[in-house]
Parts: sequence; C-alpha cells; structure tokens
Amino acid sequence: MVLSIQDIPKESLYQKKVLVRVDFNVPMQDGEVQNDQRIRAALPTLRYLQEQEAMIILMSHLGRPKGEVKDSLRLKPVGDYLAKLLEAPVTCLSETVGASVKKRLADAQPGDIFLLENTRFYAAETENDPAFAQQLAELAEVYVNDAFGAAHRAHASTEGVAHHLPAYAGCLLKREIEALEQLTQSPKHPFAAVIGGAKVSSKLGVLEQLLPKVDVLVIGGAMAYTFLAAQGISVMNSLVEPELFDTARQLLASAKTHNTQLLLPVDTVLAAAIDAPDATVTVILSELKAEEQDDLQDLTGVDIGPESIDAIGKALEPCETVLWNGPMGVFENPAFCHGTEAVAKMIAERTAAGALTVVGGGDSVAAVEKLELADQFSHVSTGGGASLEFLEGKALPGIAALKHT
Repeated sequence: MVLSIQDIPKESLYQKKVLVRVDFNVPMQDGEVQNDQRIRAALPTLRYLQEQEAMIILMSHLGRPKGEVKDSLRLKPVGDYLAKLLEAPVTCLSETVGASVKKRLADAQPGDIFLLENTRFYAAETENDPAFAQQLAELAEVYVNDAFGAAHRAHASTEGVAHHLPAYAGCLLKREIEALEQLTQSPKHPFAAVIGGAKVSSKLGVLEQLLPKVDVLVIGGAMAYTFLAAQGISVMNSLVEPELFDTARQLLASAKTHNTQLLLPVDTVLAAAIDAPDATVTVILSELKAEEQDDLQDLTGVDIGPESIDAIGKALEPCETVLWNGPMGVFENPAFCHGTEAVAKMIAERTAAGALTVVGGGDSVAAVEKLELADQFSHVSTGGGASLEFLEGKALPGIAALKHT
C-alpha cells in the first residue's frame, strides 16, 4: 500500500521544504482558467501541508510545449488562481530549475508557497533525465506526488525525482488509488461498467480486464458500432474499426462464457455529421430493411436512442457498484447529448441509493461537470489515461516510485 503524507509523522513535514507534483494541466483561454477541477482537487494536500508550516514548492506541466518555452503555457495565471482559492500568496517563478530558483528558495520561510514554471518547457522532463530529476530533488527535503492525471507517465517530475527524496502520495493521489482499488479488488455486486467513447482500440485493455469481473457491461458511443458491425448489423456511415471485428466477436463470446450481461445500443440517433444542428432520424438498427439502409447510408451514428436508454436504466437499477468511462454519443453537441445525460443521471441515482459510483476519463468527467452532477458521484477521477491504465492492471510509474508499506 502506498504511503501518503497523512500516514507519516507530522514532524516529517513540519517546516520542511516539500516538493509537490500537482496536475494543473487545466484548460486555458486568453490567460484565464476555464475549468478549475484539478486545481481544487489539490487543495486538501496543500492545506494539510500548510498546517505543518511546510515550505511548499509546486510543480506541474501545462499543455504540450515539447521542450520549448511558450508564453501562452506559462503557469503564472494558474498560480494567481490558486492564490485566490487558498487565500494565501503564491510566488510564481519563471524557471523550474537552476541557480535563480535555488537562490529564491534559499530565502523561503515556513508557510511560503512557490510555483515552479512549466516542467515541460524542458525536454529533460519527458525524457526522465536523471540529471534533471536530481536538480528538482535538490530544491526540497521531501517529495509528494499528488498528480494522478500524470502518474502513468515516467517523467522526471513524476517518477525520477522520487528516487532522490523521501517520496509520498498526496491526499488526492491516495484517494484515487483507494477508489479504483475498490473497483478492481473488492466491488460490491451487482457490478456494472458503462464504457463509451470513440474507438474500441482505446478501451480494449479495460474491456478485457473488466468483462470477467462485472455483472453488467454497457458499451456505448461510437465504439459500439464496431461491435454491431462485427455481427453483420448495418451501421450506415458510422465510425467502425474493421480490424477489430474479430476482437469484438471474441469479447461478445467471452461475455456469454462469464455470464456477463453485455448491452449494446438497440437503437441509434443518426445525423448528417457530428456537428449537425440536429438529428435526422432515430432507428432500430437490427430492424432496418435493405431499402431503408440505402436511404440512410450517408448518415452517421451520434447518440444512443430512447430504447437503449431504457434498457441501460433497467440493467443499472439493482447495481451496487457502477464504473463509468466514456460518453454515449457526441455529447459536446447539445443535439446529441441526451444519451450521455440520461446515463449520468441514472448513475447519480445509484449513488443516492447507496451504491459506489466512479466516473473516470476526460470526456465523461467533462460531461458530468457540464451537467453539474459531479457532487452526485462517489468519486470523480482526475486522471483520464491514468485511470484507464490503472483499471487495465498496469503499474503506474508515478505510484510505483513512492514509498509503500
């Protein structure tokens, strides 16, 4: 079990310089934070360290500068936003490592908070360069990783530095691990997984891992069309991955072997394009006649239909554990968000009934926030790729490098 800052004696942190890897990779527009979920998620760790009068040194990446300094990706606007949330000054430095950073931190006083510049302004960060990791470690006495969203990356600030300092999990990282371990190790049954998104290929590992463990597996979004097409059902001009037809058929057969109820859409909403202003028609795919298919062949699937929504609701009703990863359609378009919205509300109802409900993945989390339902889930994960890899059973470098019991 990973050790967190709450598992160690407080004197280990008291008035110490603590280097904290946070995930402040937040959406920005014209220098303004557009979504502060990841910043707020770090507050419990920061406030705990404030209670210990630690000198807090924060580091994060923002965007993909690819080793180059880009003014539009500087972290100062994020630091200023954080200062308002904490109601405490945050000193934003213009570099991540180097003599000027060391000099500034040498004068740090208990309770001071610093934010280093974007770690990805340095190519050495993503290369996990040992010398760069050593430079980071020289800034502090303790390392804390609270960036679950970056824990699947073996970078200098997430993995390399942990080998040079006493290294612990922050409150957020520990909470993420506990929530996902509950799903993978001791879920209450019936256990349902609702998996959506565009491509089967991006969720294949999760599907293979979860299928033997869940009682209900709902597959929605564009990835469902690959499963339907693999069974010979016409999906018109919808997105499919023909190279995965055999894999889809194997998963369908595996569901029968494991007595898992696997739900695919029975009806779908079709439109001229994913950015069309409205839907063209809703059809039950398996009942389409050949001439009807010809008339609709240029249309693409953009959402699940009402019969599919009803079927999912009935399947989820008795479930004590629900994992949701991936939208049911093109939810970014208000015309095609109905399936995703319905599923979000169904799962929120399970929370109210006492079930454990976890939502992960960037798109589904964005949908939950857009619908203002985030507080109606047991846990909303801050990590997209990280949560997927965790559920696939992979070891995450940023977690593996920390101290464990």
